[in-house]
Amino acid sequence: MELMINWLLLIVPFVGFVLGFGVLKRLNNLYYALKLGKKWDELPPGDLSWPLIGSTLSFLKYFTFGPPERFIGEFSRRYGKVGMYKTHIFGKPTIIVCKPELCRQVLTDEAKFIPGYPTTMKTLFGKKSLHAVTKEEHRKLRRLITTPISSHAALEMYIDHIERTVISGLEEWSSMEKPLELLTTIKQLTFKVIWNIFMGSTPIKSTSIREMETFNDDIVLGFFTMPINFPGFSFHKALLARKGLHEILQSILDEKRTVKKSKGENWEAKDMMDLLMEVRDEDGEGFDDETITEMIFSMLFGGQETSAFTSMWAVLFLTDNPHIFQKAKEEQEDIIKRRASTQTGVSLSEIKQMKFLSQVIDETLGLSSIAFATFREATVDAEINGKIIPKGWKVILWLRELYMDEKLHPSPLQFNPSRWDNFIGSPGAFTPFGLGVRMCPGRDLARIEISIFLHYFILNYKVERLNPECQLNYLPISYPTDKCLARVMKAPSKTD
Repeated sequence: MELMINWLLLIVPFVGFVLGFGVLKRLNNLYYALKLGKKWDELPPGDLSWPLIGSTLSFLKYFTFGPPERFIGEFSRRYGKVGMYKTHIFGKPTIIVCKPELCRQVLTDEAKFIPGYPTTMKTLFGKKSLHAVTKEEHRKLRRLITTPISSHAALEMYIDHIERTVISGLEEWSSMEKPLELLTTIKQLTFKVIWNIFMGSTPIKSTSIREMETFNDDIVLGFFTMPINFPGFSFHKALLARKGLHEILQSILDEKRTVKKSKGENWEAKDMMDLLMEVRDEDGEGFDDETITEMIFSMLFGGQETSAFTSMWAVLFLTDNPHIFQKAKEEQEDIIKRRASTQTGVSLSEIKQMKFLSQVIDETLGLSSIAFATFREATVDAEINGKIIPKGWKVILWLRELYMDEKLHPSPLQFNPSRWDNFIGSPGAFTPFGLGVRMCPGRDLARIEISIFLHYFILNYKVERLNPECQLNYLPISYPTDKCLARVMKAPSKTD
């Protein structure tokens, strides 16, 4: 009898807890149903779950412990593969879209859908970053920064620096006696590359660079957390890191303005920040300091994170697939054979000839889900595929689901760069750098950086992982929990 009473004391509160949250879920759905009226019935299927929290905890569970595919899989199991679902995530009522033609429709229609990043990301990127400005401001900024970022002349100018940094880094790694964290070292290398492109004309201490790398890591960890600005929470730490990084960028900008003033007409722009100080629009107006520092910050993040994670995963995928590695190596060797004897390094025209390596990069971007989602917000009641997305609701384009769709990409978990031979897919099925007017302006620079790194790695090096079965973290980008602890070794030459 006593044992039964003890069990009841445990079970009754638990049942009450479960029932209580079940009631809260129903009340939350009822609240929005009453608020939207007839439009509620025109929404895609789904569940808004608990008030405020919604399905955020479910998202964090699957993206922390894996596999992340189960997050969308739960919607598909309950409501069928309809390509659109309603939910409440990151503090906002949201429509998740995971069909290519629907993603393309949202991404290319900025009259109805503007950037709608979670509060944490929006705050950390800043109100004047490319992620946040209006369509008109974005068009103006893109026009002004296109030449210094992605023009043919600019890309050719950056190749030499990227090449020297990559060669030096790989040589240093291969000489280390102890294993290294491959992800960490590649991130340090890509940071050096981006730093020199954006602000390399200003000398800076190595301690400051390491400090900025730490700030950048802390900021990234705050992207998909609860927006709680209190000590002990990741978002609070990320805000402090953002402040510290912007203070460094502002001090560099102040120094550059002082040097420019002192040199007068003899001053010339030598890096990205210099060029941003110089550009003028049709009315003769330039950028203020806040715009310059926030643009540099957002490009630092995009340039480092995307390039570093893609490079690491490409190395791992190639290492795990020797026959693909060999095919990639043969292409690089063939390019060198056709190179003029007077040429000493990689050229932009050669990079454009690396067809199979480009396919390796595309396959890596998809299989590793470097960009698992992108975010928009409806500015009007928008009809998509016969369903209504209410004004003010967030829209998440779930790109990870597109890459894992068997119909779009057969055997999606298999590393197969050849799938991109003459690939003709549904519009919107592969959008790692976005679509429409918001397409990443630094995509060509990022691909060149990754191509040069892989060119030298494939030709001269190999990697040996210490924990090949290591579990993965999935936020904000998937990576091994040991940050890919490995040895980098020089590959034997054909004459050895």
